[in-house]
Amino acid sequence: MKPDWYVIIGGPYSGKTTIINELEKLGHCVVQEAAATIINEGILKGKNIDEIRKDENEFTEVVLKKKLENEAKAPRDKIVFFDRGVPDAIAYDKVYNALTNKEVIELCKKRDYARVFFLEMLPYKKTYERVEDKETAEKLSKCLYEAYLEYGYNVVKVPVMSVNERVEFILKKIK
Repeated sequence: MKPDWYVIIGGPYSGKTTIINELEKLGHCVVQEAAATIINEGILKGKNIDEIRKDENEFTEVVLKKKLENEAKAPRDKIVFFDRGVPDAIAYDKVYNALTNKEVIELCKKRDYARVFFLEMLPYKKTYERVEDKETAEKLSKCLYEAYLEYGYNVVKVPVMSVNERVEFILKKIK
């Protein structure tokens, strides 16, 4: 039986982190985005964003490894919300012209996500940890949505609304 695992996805500037943090404040079990964790760890070691992401293929592999570690540690007997899932690697590979290896494809087919929530993009706003311009963010958003559909996931679009409305929308869809 599949666990009650839900993935929150969307391109940069879609509000994923805000939604995940709000779900956590409400007492839900959440798993933070692997890429953000890796970036923040690099910054604490004195690196800048360009140094951390200088080799996009390597960065994507490190992020995937961290995602898999996070999933291996996640409880299978609780509702869990993940900030991004394994198929994100497919979308990032498409945008950054990397070659998706067969292992990633097989991993995408085997994930235990009950449902995926796709957050539509908010207005573009540059932040320190993001390297994407508006055009790249929009392309990533589209590729993310398509990647999850391609691998047969139940994807629910979450429209642009207030944070509370988005959280309420998501919680109603898991009941």
